[in-house]
Amino acid sequence: MSFATDPIRLTEDQIRGLSETLPLWQVSHDHLTITREFKFRDFMSAFDFMTEVAAVAEVADHHPDWSNSYNKVSISLTTHSLGGLSDRDVRLAEAADMAAVTHKGR
Repeated sequence: MSFATDPIRLTEDQIRGLSETLPLWQVSHDHLTITREFKFRDFMSAFDFMTEVAAVAEVADHHPDWSNSYNKVSISLTTHSLGGLSDRDVRLAEAADMAAVTHKGR
């Protein structure tokens, strides 16, 4: 998964298509963010998941807004520099989805 290029803002058609490519993520009403809540069996599983996503985010220089409460992790993604959603948000969401599978999240 490469984040090497500058972020490209998503078009309205691409944002509408996110329900197919990222079915577990919710697009905000203003189309500026996507969010998802993950649930794990315990705190350590949630923390391990966050650590894996944090490593991807750091390499990508694209950091999520997120919170953790025991076994739940809420993630909100947007590209602040573009004022909306970009391909980087999609790639980080895909990485989070893959990490959730690894850590048995839902």
